[in-house]
Amino acid sequence: MPGNVNTTLETGELACAITAGDLPGKVMITTRRAGDLRPGIRGTAARRASVVPGGAWRWTRQVHGAVVVTAEHAGDAGDGLIGRAAGARPAMFAADCALLGILSPQGIVGVAHAGWHGLCAGVIEETARAMRSFGATTLSAVRGPCIGPECYEFSPDDLDSVAREYGPAVRGETSVGRPALDLAAGVRAACDRAEIELVHEVCSCTACARTASGEPTWFSHRARRDPGRHGLVIVERQ
Repeated sequence: MPGNVNTTLETGELACAITAGDLPGKVMITTRRAGDLRPGIRGTAARRASVVPGGAWRWTRQVHGAVVVTAEHAGDAGDGLIGRAAGARPAMFAADCALLGILSPQGIVGVAHAGWHGLCAGVIEETARAMRSFGATTLSAVRGPCIGPECYEFSPDDLDSVAREYGPAVRGETSVGRPALDLAAGVRAACDRAEIELVHEVCSCTACARTASGEPTWFSHRARRDPGRHGLVIVERQ
């Protein structure tokens, strides 16, 4: 059990910094204001260092699947990435999908990128399995923002498919009463199956959440076809 969860909320480029008990890592989540911090975009290395000072981040080529890679193979295709809290700095990026940061008392940390395809493929369970194979025992997780059911109309056939895998809680409704996927509920069900304690969720819809000034808080592909992505990274705890 991680004990006390401390969440520091920000109003600018960093949405929140989350620590749980004595776990040797901190989950950092960026906002749209920070810009697109993925590799390959001019100036991103300097912006990453400005938003989250310290060492370099590691990431994968996200493909909406369930492959998990280790920090030594960062850059390969995969939607799960694991390493050690001291220096690994694993990161994932999204614009509606759920991002999950997972920590363990043994210092093994992992991140997972879960849209509905990755969720059903088992990326959360596979990330937990990989972390345990490296010696992690108790796993605790933080979920970043994702699209909410109010903005996520879903075809009945696809919704049935997700519900068969993760139960009826994934069934939701849009703001106008159409069938919708509750992606956050699916992540909770996957965490339960993988025996991950979900200690904190950023309950904010990437499609419709706004800042005090009326600007979108997050990137959203579905709502605005945003090309950018916000990020989740696990950093060493000071």
